[in-house]
Amino acid sequence: MIEEQQAGIGFALNKGLREAKGEYIARFDADDICSEDRLEKQVIFLQNNTGYILCGSDAEYIAENGEHLFYFRCIGHTHEEIMQQLYVYCPFIHSSVMYRKDAVVKAGRYSTDAHNFEDYLLWVRLVKYGKYCNLPERLLKVRFNPSSVTIDEKWRGLRFRRLKRKIIHQGYVTPAEGEKLLSIIREQDNKKIKEGAYYALCGKKFLVNNHQPVKARSHLARAIRIHPLRADNYAFFMLSYLPKPFINWLHSKSP
Repeated sequence: MIEEQQAGIGFALNKGLREAKGEYIARFDADDICSEDRLEKQVIFLQNNTGYILCGSDAEYIAENGEHLFYFRCIGHTHEEIMQQLYVYCPFIHSSVMYRKDAVVKAGRYSTDAHNFEDYLLWVRLVKYGKYCNLPERLLKVRFNPSSVTIDEKWRGLRFRRLKRKIIHQGYVTPAEGEKLLSIIREQDNKKIKEGAYYALCGKKFLVNNHQPVKARSHLARAIRIHPLRADNYAFFMLSYLPKPFINWLHSKSP
């Protein structure tokens, strides 16, 4: 049991795939909230569109306490839109997807070396087996929390992001690359970094996506107390005093 816990999310997902008996697999995380008709809508879509192998959706993001943070619109909904962005951004919220099990098995299942982006690498490898879609509806609420294994990638650092980008473009990850990813993650796998990343991300979302500057400053202040040397937290804190139109304009100019 201890070995399985240390093997990572990819190992656990592959174990679930081996145990699953159905034609379709729906991903879902325990602390998220699924709409009542999500599974029905995705099953109907896949049954009616046999050339498609995966169906995701838009979502609402909420804070740890369930408070609304922002609405998320996928970077693409049609297969063509998704393909235009596939190697730039991950096109799916992992916990929103439903896919055909046989296609994922043919693609080699989840990589156990692509730590923290085993889903994204699977989408890159899976595309040769069929088409993709994101339904333009919010079919789940995704909950941010400070204990999550996934944190804002800006907090992972440049080494992690460059290695991830290289792996996505080559379409596979080597064991040596997996070890490099894991060593970076282990360096950051502590409560202080996770909490700092959580409060910084909530602060930015309250400011840019939800424009509640008082709440944004409250979260950013906590992030600053945890990590007083991160300049970006101070920058967003100061931005919270500026008018909303200027913040929106500045955000539209950011890469």
